[in-house]
Amino acid sequence: MSEKRKEQRQGKHKGPMGGPPMGRPVEKAKDFKGTIKRLMQYLKPREFQIIMVFLMAALSTVFAILSPKIMGKALTKLFDGIIAKHMALKINKPVPAIDYAYITRILIILILLYAASALFSYVQQYIMAGIAQNIVLQIRKDINDKLSRLPLKFFDSHTHGEILSRVTNDVDNIASTLQQSLTQLITSIVTIVGVIIMMLTISPLMTLIAFVTLPLCAIVTKQIASRSQKYFAEQQKDLGELNGHVEEMYTGHKIIKAFGHEDESIDKFNEINERLYKGSWEAQFISGIIMPLLNFINNIGYVLVCVVGGIMVTKRKIEIGDIQAFIQYSKQFTQPIVQTANIINILQSTVASAERVFELLDETEEIPDRPDVKELKSVEGNVKFEDVKFGYNEDSILINDMNIDVKKGQSIAIVGPTGAGKTTIVNLLMRFYEINDGRITVDGVDIRDISRRNLRSIFGMVLQDTWLFNGTIRDNIAYGRENASEEEIIQAAKAAHADHFIRTLPEGYDTVLNEEASNISQGQKQLLTIARAILADPSILILDEATSSVDTRTEIHIQKAMDALAKGRTSFIIAHRLSTIRDADLILVMNNGDIIEKGTHKELLDKKGFYADLYNSQFTGAKIEEAI
Repeated sequence: MSEKRKEQRQGKHKGPMGGPPMGRPVEKAKDFKGTIKRLMQYLKPREFQIIMVFLMAALSTVFAILSPKIMGKALTKLFDGIIAKHMALKINKPVPAIDYAYITRILIILILLYAASALFSYVQQYIMAGIAQNIVLQIRKDINDKLSRLPLKFFDSHTHGEILSRVTNDVDNIASTLQQSLTQLITSIVTIVGVIIMMLTISPLMTLIAFVTLPLCAIVTKQIASRSQKYFAEQQKDLGELNGHVEEMYTGHKIIKAFGHEDESIDKFNEINERLYKGSWEAQFISGIIMPLLNFINNIGYVLVCVVGGIMVTKRKIEIGDIQAFIQYSKQFTQPIVQTANIINILQSTVASAERVFELLDETEEIPDRPDVKELKSVEGNVKFEDVKFGYNEDSILINDMNIDVKKGQSIAIVGPTGAGKTTIVNLLMRFYEINDGRITVDGVDIRDISRRNLRSIFGMVLQDTWLFNGTIRDNIAYGRENASEEEIIQAAKAAHADHFIRTLPEGYDTVLNEEASNISQGQKQLLTIARAILADPSILILDEATSSVDTRTEIHIQKAMDALAKGRTSFIIAHRLSTIRDADLILVMNNGDIIEKGTHKELLDKKGFYADLYNSQFTGAKIEEAI
């Protein structure tokens, strides 16, 4: 199953600010410093822009920090004016006017400060968005280039979902952190430093009182987070199990209904759902009490600040506006601390994502083409295996000293039980894997001396596993040859006996195949891939169970089309149904990586060996089925 779908099944979700929910375990990198250093290489060419981001973030934050202090002056002036007015009325003196001009100037300054802060914040976000997206663009280009240079061995050993997860989820995680969390981290650090300085300028004593609440907040957060972590782990496990059950039940709903297991499926769903409810309630409740407790502790801090501040105002040590400014700073102070802690978690997750991307970029690539590679222009189709040795693992050799001499225009059938090494021969011919020893030649030229692009253009392949992309039927057939005309596409479809079913579709050749081409049958998919191979007009054909997904009548038509296509061309046919390869010029019988028999159909039957046993077992099975 793909990693992306696993994540969907496990219900992975993000908490505030795009990070993991509080209390959740965070995926950590194996080499944090090394990965950060490597990630910095992508940032290095954009040093000037990054300095500008830091500068803009700092200026935006500084202007925002100055505002409460200046606002406090306005409050002090207003308070002093009201007190003076009250005292004048009390002793029957002329009532002084409140200095509204001064307050207006303060308000104008505040508006300008907030406007400047917003402007710098906008510029910072604009620059950072460009940096983040350019870096992600470069990373995706690097990954795409890398994937094109990786050998088939890599794709055989990694699920498609895992690779897609690295290209999409992990890269998106990096982009999100660069664009949001990095600037938030800068802003939070500047805010913490700036607020501490401003608080100290107002009153060191009140600053000390405000700091008393920090250890309490840290202790509460740590205690609750450690307790909630196990409940979140259980929640994720149950959620993954529930989503997995739902996916299995819906993908196999026909089988479930056919065997009458609906009630069991519903009972199992209810049981998992109850466990998930219980685990989720405990996880969310325990983690949810963090913020109320933190607010309670912070409110105690505010009360202490107000009491001590009030006493200091009465003693004329500070002004009334300073208390208002200090309370604002206290609120500003706790928020960036929580943000910074959360961003550190996000950075851990992001560096882990970057590490997974760099692991992909560090994978061993295909052996590059030699500098003096040859380009075969006209290919006759003589293929030769000379003392070929190969193993998917060096310590486990699958093919030993294979020797095959195929002449131009011959049809070579390769048969044998599952795991005998039939498809391996195709992989070696196409240089999807490199041989351990010996050599393979096409028209006397070692395939390692031919560029991979040129070599693979010589072969036309029809595989058992059909591959069609989201597009029209016309485009899927035309994939076989660039700039193919409408007439050539239709002729190829006719040769593959696909034209009739295509014309019965409402949109004909303009019918759009969906993502998995599930809007046509498996047999029809195979006909389209055969039409594509016919259009490609290759020098050498490779047919790997090409007719396994079609009915017997269609198979006969396709066989005739293939025979016509194969005339004058060398063809390799891998088949399980031995009735389809009776007319092959040479049949190679493989078992455990070795060619144990070779000859024509008649010669091999006369030998009464391994091939004869295979053929007779299939023939007998077919007769029994017919009789039934």
